[in-house]
Amino acid sequence: MENYTIRVLRLRADATMPRKAHEDDAGYDLYACAETLIPAGESRLIPTGIALGLPPMTEAQIRPRSGLALNHQITVLNTPGTIDSGYRGEIGVILINHGQRGFLVEKGMKIAQMVVAPVLPTQLLEAESLDTTERGSGGFGSTDRS
Repeated sequence: MENYTIRVLRLRADATMPRKAHEDDAGYDLYACAETLIPAGESRLIPTGIALGLPPMTEAQIRPRSGLALNHQITVLNTPGTIDSGYRGEIGVILINHGQRGFLVEKGMKIAQMVVAPVLPTQLLEAESLDTTERGSGGFGSTDRS
Protein backbone atom coordinates (compact mmCIF):
# COMPACT_ATOMS: atom_id res chain seq x y z
CA MET A 1 0.00 0.00 0.00
CA GLU A 2 1.28 3.44 -0.92
CA ASN A 3 2.34 5.72 1.93
CA TYR A 4 1.20 9.34 1.53
CA THR A 5 3.07 12.23 3.08
CA ILE A 6 1.06 14.90 4.86
CA ARG A 7 2.89 18.11 5.64
CA VAL A 8 2.00 19.63 9.02
CA LEU A 9 2.73 23.28 9.75
CA ARG A 10 2.87 24.46 13.34
CA LEU A 11 1.17 27.85 13.41
CA ARG A 12 2.13 28.30 17.06
CA ALA A 13 5.39 27.23 18.67
CA ASP A 14 3.52 25.41 21.46
CA ALA A 15 1.24 23.39 19.14
CA THR A 16 1.43 19.62 19.53
CA MET A 17 2.01 17.60 16.37
CA PRO A 18 -0.72 15.03 15.60
CA ARG A 19 0.41 11.50 16.35
CA LYS A 20 -0.83 7.95 16.50
CA ALA A 21 -0.75 6.15 19.83
CA HIS A 22 -0.01 2.89 17.97
CA GLU A 23 1.53 2.45 14.53
CA ASP A 24 -1.50 0.63 13.10
CA ASP A 25 -4.14 3.04 14.52
CA ALA A 26 -6.51 4.55 11.96
CA GLY A 27 -6.48 8.01 13.46
CA TYR A 28 -4.00 10.63 14.57
CA ASP A 29 -4.69 12.29 17.91
CA LEU A 30 -5.33 16.03 17.71
CA TYR A 31 -4.44 18.29 20.63
CA ALA A 32 -5.86 21.54 22.00
CA CYS A 33 -3.58 24.55 21.66
CA ALA A 34 -5.49 26.69 24.15
CA GLU A 35 -7.38 26.31 27.40
CA THR A 36 -11.13 26.65 26.82
CA LEU A 37 -14.13 26.18 29.10
CA ILE A 38 -17.16 24.59 27.42
CA PRO A 39 -20.28 25.27 29.52
CA ALA A 40 -22.89 22.50 29.81
CA GLY A 41 -25.04 22.35 26.69
CA GLU A 42 -22.74 24.62 24.66
CA SER A 43 -20.08 24.23 22.00
CA ARG A 44 -16.73 25.91 21.37
CA LEU A 45 -14.19 25.97 18.54
CA ILE A 46 -10.95 24.56 19.92
CA PRO A 47 -7.76 25.59 18.09
CA THR A 48 -5.06 23.01 17.38
CA GLY A 49 -2.33 25.41 16.25
CA ILE A 50 -1.61 23.36 13.11
CA ALA A 51 -2.39 23.47 9.39
CA LEU A 52 -2.19 20.55 6.95
CA GLY A 53 -0.91 20.03 3.43
CA LEU A 54 -3.10 17.10 2.40
CA PRO A 55 -2.37 15.34 -0.90
CA PRO A 56 -4.86 15.87 -3.74
CA MET A 57 -7.91 13.57 -3.72
CA THR A 58 -7.75 13.04 0.06
CA GLU A 59 -9.65 14.46 3.00
CA ALA A 60 -9.08 14.49 6.74
CA GLN A 61 -12.07 13.47 8.85
CA ILE A 62 -12.27 14.85 12.38
CA ARG A 63 -13.90 12.36 14.74
CA PRO A 64 -14.69 12.24 18.45
CA ARG A 65 -12.58 10.49 21.06
CA SER A 66 -14.57 7.71 22.69
CA GLY A 67 -13.09 8.37 26.15
CA LEU A 68 -14.20 12.02 26.15
CA ALA A 69 -17.66 11.00 24.97
CA LEU A 70 -18.10 8.21 27.53
CA ASN A 71 -16.53 9.89 30.54
CA HIS A 72 -17.44 13.55 29.98
CA GLN A 73 -20.18 13.65 27.29
CA ILE A 74 -17.86 15.72 25.06
CA THR A 75 -18.03 15.04 21.33
CA VAL A 76 -17.31 16.64 17.96
CA LEU A 77 -20.40 18.61 16.97
CA ASN A 78 -20.17 18.18 13.19
CA THR A 79 -18.85 14.64 13.23
CA PRO A 80 -17.18 13.72 11.09
CA GLY A 81 -15.87 17.13 10.22
CA THR A 82 -14.21 17.26 6.80
CA ILE A 83 -10.99 19.04 5.93
CA ASP A 84 -10.62 19.30 2.16
CA SER A 85 -7.22 18.83 0.54
CA GLY A 86 -7.11 22.46 -0.62
CA TYR A 87 -7.64 23.98 2.85
CA ARG A 88 -4.49 25.45 4.39
CA GLY A 89 -5.83 27.26 7.46
CA GLU A 90 -5.67 26.30 11.12
CA ILE A 91 -7.46 23.10 12.05
CA GLY A 92 -10.15 23.84 14.60
CA VAL A 93 -12.33 21.25 16.31
CA ILE A 94 -15.92 22.08 17.29
CA LEU A 95 -16.57 20.34 20.60
CA ILE A 96 -19.97 20.20 22.27
CA ASN A 97 -20.63 19.49 25.93
CA HIS A 98 -23.67 17.23 26.37
CA GLY A 99 -22.90 16.92 30.09
CA GLN A 100 -24.50 18.54 33.13
CA ARG A 101 -21.50 20.71 34.09
CA GLY A 102 -18.82 22.75 32.41
CA PHE A 103 -15.81 20.98 30.91
CA LEU A 104 -12.35 22.50 30.84
CA VAL A 105 -10.33 21.70 27.74
CA GLU A 106 -6.73 22.00 28.84
CA LYS A 107 -3.88 23.05 26.60
CA GLY A 108 -2.18 19.94 25.22
CA MET A 109 -5.23 17.71 25.83
CA LYS A 110 -6.21 15.13 23.21
CA ILE A 111 -9.50 16.42 21.83
CA ALA A 112 -10.27 14.45 18.66
CA GLN A 113 -8.98 12.00 16.09
CA MET A 114 -8.06 12.73 12.50
CA VAL A 115 -8.46 10.01 9.87
CA VAL A 116 -7.14 10.62 6.36
CA ALA A 117 -9.27 9.06 3.61
CA PRO A 118 -9.26 8.95 -0.19
CA VAL A 119 -11.82 10.94 -2.16
CA LEU A 120 -13.24 9.19 -5.21
CA PRO A 121 -13.37 11.22 -8.40
CA THR A 122 -17.06 11.55 -9.20
CA GLN A 123 -19.51 13.62 -11.18
CA LEU A 124 -23.25 14.09 -10.78
CA LEU A 125 -25.58 13.46 -13.69
CA GLU A 126 -29.22 14.50 -13.50
CA ALA A 127 -31.45 11.48 -14.26
CA GLU A 128 -35.12 10.98 -15.07
CA SER A 129 -35.23 7.66 -13.17
CA LEU A 130 -33.07 5.31 -11.12
CA ASP A 131 -32.65 1.55 -11.23
CA THR A 132 -34.73 -0.44 -8.74
CA THR A 133 -33.19 -2.22 -5.77
CA GLU A 134 -34.49 -4.51 -3.04
CA ARG A 135 -34.33 -1.65 -0.52
CA GLY A 136 -35.82 0.94 -2.84
CA SER A 137 -36.64 4.20 -1.07
CA GLY A 138 -36.91 2.62 2.41
CA GLY A 139 -34.77 4.37 5.00
CA PHE A 140 -34.71 5.51 8.61
CA GLY A 141 -35.21 2.09 10.17
CA SER A 142 -36.77 0.37 7.17
CA THR A 143 -34.53 -2.68 7.53
CA ASP A 144 -35.79 -3.43 11.05
CA ARG A 145 -39.59 -3.31 11.04
CA SER A 146 -40.28 -5.56 14.02
